[in-house]
Amino acid sequence: MIEKHPVLPGAEAWSAPGGDVGIVVIHGFTGNPWSMRPLAEALAERGFAIEMVRLPGHGTHWRDMMRSRYADWRDEVRRARERLRGAGKKVLLVGLSLGGSLALDVASEQPEAVAGVVCINATVLDREGILAKLAPVLEKILPVVPAKAAGLVENDIAKGGDEHAYAYVPAAAGGSFLKELPRLREAVAGLQVPVLVAYSPQDHSVPPENSKKILELLPGKKEELRLERSFHVATLDYDFELLVERIAELAARV
Repeated sequence: MIEKHPVLPGAEAWSAPGGDVGIVVIHGFTGNPWSMRPLAEALAERGFAIEMVRLPGHGTHWRDMMRSRYADWRDEVRRARERLRGAGKKVLLVGLSLGGSLALDVASEQPEAVAGVVCINATVLDREGILAKLAPVLEKILPVVPAKAAGLVENDIAKGGDEHAYAYVPAAAGGSFLKELPRLREAVAGLQVPVLVAYSPQDHSVPPENSKKILELLPGKKEELRLERSFHVATLDYDFELLVERIAELAARV
């Protein structure tokens, strides 16, 4: 897709060379690499190769996101995975929120191309409430809604800070993700690669029941990591160092 607005400072994609293991780092819905940059840099310092993506339509202006869909975001993750594989790396997919859902999805469709997954406060459950049920109709009437009206909490970070996410949500783009959730649950139920499921019990954006469902569905090797001190954007919160340690441990094992 063609974006008509420049990339915001700090929202750029980023990569770093490294050893035998490469990590694809994926941000969340309406967010951008700003929320993942500290994590990507910390893992790069530990010797891992990094491909931190900027999902199409994100990190510029919400009007660009109106033209993007879930398939565009998934393709971007696939391309990052293939860049690392082309360099001879074993690949770990690490994602926050929507990024975690994308990581599970991409790993499920081609598990032989992925050595492991880390999903942080990922979504797999259908959203509740009348607005979610009416979303296919409402997106034709209200193409853009305020983030709060869509159930997204601004800067859901216990320690405070700004993730620089959009204040408005393009309804059709969000709807394209919601439509994928039933298929995603089926895919997770067949995923055999090692998965670290990290979640915040005090998440105000994605209920922790989503991560518990992922753990329930996964048939293969899985680990649970509770981020007790953090809210939704755990990559910018009090449990940041714990996340780095556990992701590095998994990356070293694979």
